[in-house]
Amino acid sequence: MTAAAHETHEFRTEVQKLLHIITHSLYTNREIFLRELVSNASDALDKLRFFQSRGDAVATPDLPLDITITVDKDARILRIADTGVGMTRQELIDNLGTIARSGSERFMAEHGMGQGLNGGAKADADAGDADGEAASSTSAAPTDAASIIGRFGVGFYSVFMVADTVKVTSRSCQPGASAHVWESDGSGSFSVAEVDGADDAAAPARGTVIEAHIKEDAAEFLERHRLEAIVRTHSNFLPFPIMVEGERVNTTPALWREPKFSVTPQQYEDFYKYLTFDSGAPLETIHVSVDAPVQFTALMFVPPHGQELFGMGRDRWGLDLYVRRVLIQRENKDLLPEYLSFVKGVVDTEDLPLNISRETLQENVVIRKIGQTVTKQVLGHLEKLAASDADRYAEFWRSHGKLFKLGHTDWANREKFAGLLRCNTSHHDDAKGLSSLDDYIGRAREGQKDIWYISAPNREAARLNPHLEIFRKKGLEVLFLYEPIDEFVMDALGNYKDFALKAVEHADAATLDAFPTVEERKEAEPLAESDAPAFDALLAHMKELLGDKVTEVRVSHRLSDSPACLVSPDGSVTSSMEKLLKVMQRDESIPKKVLEVNRDHPILRNLLRIHKADPADPMVESATLQLFEASLLLEGYLADPHALVGRLYGLLEQAGGWYAEVKKL
Repeated sequence: MTAAAHETHEFRTEVQKLLHIITHSLYTNREIFLRELVSNASDALDKLRFFQSRGDAVATPDLPLDITITVDKDARILRIADTGVGMTRQELIDNLGTIARSGSERFMAEHGMGQGLNGGAKADADAGDADGEAASSTSAAPTDAASIIGRFGVGFYSVFMVADTVKVTSRSCQPGASAHVWESDGSGSFSVAEVDGADDAAAPARGTVIEAHIKEDAAEFLERHRLEAIVRTHSNFLPFPIMVEGERVNTTPALWREPKFSVTPQQYEDFYKYLTFDSGAPLETIHVSVDAPVQFTALMFVPPHGQELFGMGRDRWGLDLYVRRVLIQRENKDLLPEYLSFVKGVVDTEDLPLNISRETLQENVVIRKIGQTVTKQVLGHLEKLAASDADRYAEFWRSHGKLFKLGHTDWANREKFAGLLRCNTSHHDDAKGLSSLDDYIGRAREGQKDIWYISAPNREAARLNPHLEIFRKKGLEVLFLYEPIDEFVMDALGNYKDFALKAVEHADAATLDAFPTVEERKEAEPLAESDAPAFDALLAHMKELLGDKVTEVRVSHRLSDSPACLVSPDGSVTSSMEKLLKVMQRDESIPKKVLEVNRDHPILRNLLRIHKADPADPMVESATLQLFEASLLLEGYLADPHALVGRLYGLLEQAGGWYAEVKKL
């Protein structure tokens, strides 16, 4: 290409040092250069569309708005062309001759759009409904230029990561404008010249063509499949066609930008499959547009299936973050807390400040506000689902409940989190039934101010736990907790509304006695007054036999069917929580607890008779040890059952002989 009146200019900064920083430090991934150039091209097209929408005359108005990428492998040239606003000679000097000067930022300031950095005008958006849940629409774009991407004016220079020389040929959209060419090797100077003669016909009729002479070690960027992959990764949702070697690449629409009423369930399903590579439909779709306290649109999905809490790929979570349809970061973990990490989707914001590389997000109040708002939107959607479709919410809980329970540390959303918890309880007929804390409160007995819970490996173990007997007798419902994390959840919550969350092990006898008995049963004959001192002596002897294995042996007020149970002496930690803490501390010792015995149980009545007749009878010691170790077994502390089993065989042998004698067999 011949050009007239070449002018050589020095860059208006210490360009060699700055370009070295840009191309070797700020950008850690070389493919980012294409994202930056395509984003600049999209900005140029947005500016042109803005001029057209307000009635300005532009050159060749019928020229389609698109971005084309072509490759000349033999010449090692990559071309990126757009039909946008183009640049005049002075704009080439100003915009490409000054590092960190943003033509887009200046354009927005000149047209009253400078507020967009921190919460100003919203691009391409419809007005939201009362809940702020209407999505934006690309149809509004012609009247709004706030969707312009480039702000910091360094993205263009990333091309020098892969190119040793760069030529930019541009013709302004102003009618009758001449084409000019800018050229540089990034070493400290650039030249600008007007295109004239026959070469003018080869210049773009409007817009800009960037020709990058690719370095030897960057030959991968001359391959079509590589360019297509980069476009699909970073620029797939830009509103203008992106053509690579004549074929459009960005065929998937930015569905989150569309108004909800115009998107079909099938479109949501297709986008979910595109995003997650799942074969089925999502369980729930959350499509929101928010204007305050920060401006963003989001399209999120709840998958129909969960994943192992500590399984492979557990760290692969987070929402994809876009800024004006350009991918900035995949799996951003600052937009959702970990307990909602099952949610998949995208967030697109207009107002997010980025650092100079656009790869690493700055720590700023905007990203925190987006995360807080997204979290509330997801929790709000789950609340609506739970209220409107209990069966579908139960399906969600079975898939994601284990992970969701990690939210017990989210103090800001404590009430919402607690209201979304589900548990099996003694009210249900089987283990599949689920109740919320509000359901429990609705069934509470008159005067009840506590929500009771018990930890067990399964429903049958919970039902047979001796601590539950008094609650059955009084008709008090109990939550069944099957997961190790459940007690941490209950301990963290402490209370819900006006009810305290309490373990059945910590039940106060006086509190439970205030409730009338609802389960009638044949009561044992009261212990004679003359036997009371003898029973106290039996308890003292049992404590002597057990020694320092227990802190005390006392009469229980909680047992009705079982002969004995173990109770924490201070009542501060439940048995299941204590076991978890010991595992964490690698402590295998057996804690010293209180042995409570049921004075009305036949085993204790028979033991009293034997003790009264002969305190030294070996049956007293055998029965005492058997009661203690059986209680340890129920609590999960008995590491070696051999002694218990051997003693049990001996007792069975004796009992069998006595039984045969009584029956005269």
